[in-house]
Amino acid sequence: MTFGFAPPSTTSLTSATGAASRHGRLLEPSEWTAAGIPLLRNPREVVSGLHSRHSPVPSTAVIAVLGPEERLVASASFVQRSTSADGWEYRNALLSRLRRVLPHDLRRRTPVRTAVLLYCREGDERWTVEDGAWMWGLRDACTLHGLRCGAYITLTRGGWQVLGEGRGGRQPSSDSRPQHLGDTVAEFAPLALHTGGGSGEALRRTAAR
Repeated sequence: MTFGFAPPSTTSLTSATGAASRHGRLLEPSEWTAAGIPLLRNPREVVSGLHSRHSPVPSTAVIAVLGPEERLVASASFVQRSTSADGWEYRNALLSRLRRVLPHDLRRRTPVRTAVLLYCREGDERWTVEDGAWMWGLRDACTLHGLRCGAYITLTRGGWQVLGEGRGGRQPSSDSRPQHLGDTVAEFAPLALHTGGGSGEALRRTAAR
């Protein structure tokens, strides 16, 4: 498997990138790399744990907040379908889920917790305009919730990869069956979470101490 970024290969994709960039709602690979996103010490464990908890299928986003030692604090998954890749729309979706599972850290001078995003999608491991919009959305949602912006991870049929780092693996993939949590990471005691009425949207939430 080859990891890394590939430049847009069609005129339409290039046009879409330019339009999104003009609105400031998309981060290109060079911008993401230059942002100094902190590296995950054990990305395989993080990916396997989130895959086991949320069983993502294509179009599923999993937002997770990590504390010290990369210990999971809270996570939420949801299906996001959009006709266009819009970082502003993705930011709002991520921020909404963060607010449901975790109080903000805006009173802290510097962030102490890190949010990472795992996005399951079709296609291969190469960067897409949609990835750029999710990157923008993650960075902005973290700022508005008082969190440090962490890794953006894609999950495809070919496996997973941390974009911008060149690290990845073949398992798990979007076709993988979730492993039992005990086989991948330590169990966490779930917290009872309550939301306002209307739970018909495709949303699964997990919070952990």
